[in-house]
Amino acid sequence: MVSIRLIGVMAIIPTAILLTISLFVLLALRKVESEGLRAFGFVVAALLWVSAAIIFGAGVYTMATGRHPVMNMMRHMGGAMNQGPMMQHRQMLNRQ
Repeated sequence: MVSIRLIGVMAIIPTAILLTISLFVLLALRKVESEGLRAFGFVVAALLWVSAAIIFGAGVYTMATGRHPVMNMMRHMGGAMNQGPMMQHRQMLNRQ
């Protein structure tokens, strides 16, 4: 099984992809003459940078602590799902 800490290293891939896309957005903005479209492009580039920073930060957090925030959330949701009506129905069917 892959260590949780190694999952943090994998955050480099989406971070690099988002930064590459933002580079192409900024390069395309050099040829745009409309101010409205230029402002929209800068907003898109900024959102891509923020997204890359969040993903990279989550990867660093995972490598430093050994805990992945999304996996912890899914584990808690799974516990709640095991108490729902569908799980009770499955348990009832298994008894028969």
